[in-house]
Amino acid sequence: MSDDSQTQSGPGRPKDPVKRESILDAAKCLFIQHGYEGCSMDAIASAASVSKLTVYSHFGDKEALFSAAVKSKCQEQLPELLFDLPDDMPIESALQTIGEAFFCLVNNPESINFHRVMVANASSHPKLANLFFEAGPQRVINEMERLLRRAVQAKKLDLPNPEIAADQFLCLTKGSVNFRLLMGCETMPPEDEIARLVKPVVDLFMRAYGPRAK
Repeated sequence: MSDDSQTQSGPGRPKDPVKRESILDAAKCLFIQHGYEGCSMDAIASAASVSKLTVYSHFGDKEALFSAAVKSKCQEQLPELLFDLPDDMPIESALQTIGEAFFCLVNNPESINFHRVMVANASSHPKLANLFFEAGPQRVINEMERLLRRAVQAKKLDLPNPEIAADQFLCLTKGSVNFRLLMGCETMPPEDEIARLVKPVVDLFMRAYGPRAK
């Protein structure tokens, strides 16, 4: 492990973004492989080729690093830009794109393993479970709600409660495939099948919340 204590950022000095990304990459990998309890800050520092002091300098503690790792994983496949709604984009196209990206996020092998880790630790570490939900699922719900509110303002949708509608859309998109994957009863569908699975969800959502004829 390299010792970078000499280049450690002091108070008020900017942190090295390259080291931060290396730490996040190592944390995402090790938390998935070994779970929260089985993953030490020493191991993360070693995998990131930084000192443990650097890890603490960037993230403060293990819980904060775990939360940041979950958020980073979500942002890889569901960046905030994906939830923008250009004026000239049909809402159906936006929903289809988001639905496919969300399906891939929650159902890829890393996310499935992460989910299993959280379920296994939920009763003994309720605070950790809350951190996971706030950094991952809740962030996605919030971004989806934000998009739906803009769609209502643009008269592309007609719905009374964007928060509930956001939850409905994401749950419908996840579908029973997610449960079967968690149980190890199925493999990830191919890309063209994902689009086919998401399309009926978009159609149903539009029938429920599409603009009403005046």
